[in-house]
Amino acid sequence: MKRRICALLLSLLFLGGCGAEKTVSVTAAGETPAPKYVALTFDDGPSPRCTPRLLDGLRELGAKATFFVVGCQAEKDPDIVRRIADEGHQVGNHSYDHADLHTLTAVQATEDLGAGDYWVRPPYGLLAERDAAALPVPLVNWSVDTEDWRTKDCGKILDVIYRCTGDGDIVLLHDRYQNSVDAALAAIAHLQEQGYVFVPVAELLALKGVAAEPGVTYRRA
Repeated sequence: MKRRICALLLSLLFLGGCGAEKTVSVTAAGETPAPKYVALTFDDGPSPRCTPRLLDGLRELGAKATFFVVGCQAEKDPDIVRRIADEGHQVGNHSYDHADLHTLTAVQATEDLGAGDYWVRPPYGLLAERDAAALPVPLVNWSVDTEDWRTKDCGKILDVIYRCTGDGDIVLLHDRYQNSVDAALAAIAHLQEQGYVFVPVAELLALKGVAAEPGVTYRRA
């Protein structure tokens, strides 16, 4: 029976490290520096233990993010998904049960992703090229992988974000770990002081003049 992500609601490479070398812009004295836009993305939720606290912090800081939710989790906590959308964050599709879509047939992968117009991030960032190209929505990878799922260490997560994040980056985190929530909120507060603005992926691409096309994978704006 065909699975569908809750109604509320790249070929992809698994990227690690910092990605492309960052550049530093210099502003003349007296000039207002141009804002630097970043998209924080959170996979594998929603989590009743972590996601509401993250949403509280994002609201307090005036930051927006993208949540790639897992369908089976969204069915358990639809109110959290509704809150994500109601508070101006982008809701994305992270499959129904976090299967490795790259190992499935085209039919199985399509069934696991379900229908809808939610942008897709396949689990592990892996999806066969033919299946990705057939999707009617954009796909989103990442340019900064915090590896928070592996370290579960707030300090190490912050180190990656501070060293690797620049204007136009898409940062991978997970809203199932308290340390990840701690690190994300600390990073937002710190980077906002440096002129960074945190927006959903769709808005990031639009601000950078990148046209979002169906079946195309984006890892940085």
